[in-house]
Amino acid sequence: MRNVSLLLKQISRLLFIVAAFVAFGTTAHAQDPAKGEALFKSSNCGSCHKIDIRMTGPALGPTITSEPDEAYLIKWIQNNQALIAAKNPKALTIYNEYNQSQMSVFTNLSDQDVKDILGYVKDQWKKVQAAKATPTGDGSGAVADSGPSNVMLLGLIGVIVIAFLIILVLNRVIGTLERLLLQKQGILPEDTEEEEKPAVDRLATVKILAKNKKFVFFVVLCLVVGLGSWTWVTLWNTNVHQGYQPVQPIKYSHQLHAGAMKIDCQYCHSGAYKSKNASIPSLNVCMNCHKVVKTESPEIQKIYNALGYDPQTQKYDSTKAKPIQWVRIHNLPDFAYFNHSQHVKVGGIKCQACHGPIQEMQEVYQYSPLTMKWCIQCHKRTEVNFKGNAYYDRMTDVHDRIKRGERVTEASLGGIECGKCHY
Repeated sequence: MRNVSLLLKQISRLLFIVAAFVAFGTTAHAQDPAKGEALFKSSNCGSCHKIDIRMTGPALGPTITSEPDEAYLIKWIQNNQALIAAKNPKALTIYNEYNQSQMSVFTNLSDQDVKDILGYVKDQWKKVQAAKATPTGDGSGAVADSGPSNVMLLGLIGVIVIAFLIILVLNRVIGTLERLLLQKQGILPEDTEEEEKPAVDRLATVKILAKNKKFVFFVVLCLVVGLGSWTWVTLWNTNVHQGYQPVQPIKYSHQLHAGAMKIDCQYCHSGAYKSKNASIPSLNVCMNCHKVVKTESPEIQKIYNALGYDPQTQKYDSTKAKPIQWVRIHNLPDFAYFNHSQHVKVGGIKCQACHGPIQEMQEVYQYSPLTMKWCIQCHKRTEVNFKGNAYYDRMTDVHDRIKRGERVTEASLGGIECGKCHY
């Protein structure tokens, strides 16, 4: 009996040890989404991938959940180039689908690290699917409150108006009944026909003032001064659009790009440095960043539609391309000549001198009046830096030649430059 009990103790001890090893092995190989999130961010996976949207690489959620072979995913993430070099069919298919763009290798990640990342991706993909399944799209399952309808508001206003009219009528009726009751009790005399009263001339005061010559002269003088001032201000501000702020087809924020992101103005408006016009930036300039940044934004989708760009295949269809109908804000009259490069490159004038604090504008508007008086005042107070400026060096040379009595032609003054006639 004692031997049996000893045998049972040994067996139970052995089973306990085996269970402990199994539990440890299971824990060691389980996917930890929290650790996976930290590895996902530290490895900069998000610069090329998103959970539900295709960017430089495929959308991770549907891609990983549709691949049953976890061992292959681990090898691909750790060293995809080795699989491509080994002519792995799956690897070659992905490599050719993405225009043979090479994915970074992560040989520093262990198998468990990759499993944790996969666990994080699967967890996030479940949340995205659950959010899409709810009516509000945020996972709450609650129906969005759109507020009271216009019919309800109009009906409520109508009820209030009708109730107000009914109260007025009832007050009138109550007052009439009270007066009749008091008359019946003899407290108030009964109504009698009023005696005819002589008519009162309500325009007597006006007629008296009209005969006063000094008053008439003062009124006429005020009218002339007021109308004259109004006419002068109206004519002076003709074609002056200071404060003009049209609605653009795409909500582009200069406050974000030029202010928070510190993007130089000439990165988009490259013509300001080398031509008469600052130029409207090409949509391809936007795509330098927004091919991978904020791809889910409805405003960025407008750029994709205008270019005929499909973010899923990352290809352009020129047959679907159409221009963006931007609304011009700053518009000088045809007889006024203004050259951006002459002011920006030669004069060294900053964009804010004319366009105001553009880096603080959520939506651009015309900051300055852009009138001739405004330009002349700027020219009077702006100092000219002659040192190291080729344009003014030539002007100085021309003046020196005039002083020496030499012949000076229009060509010496830049008269044969294309921009003198063709602008």
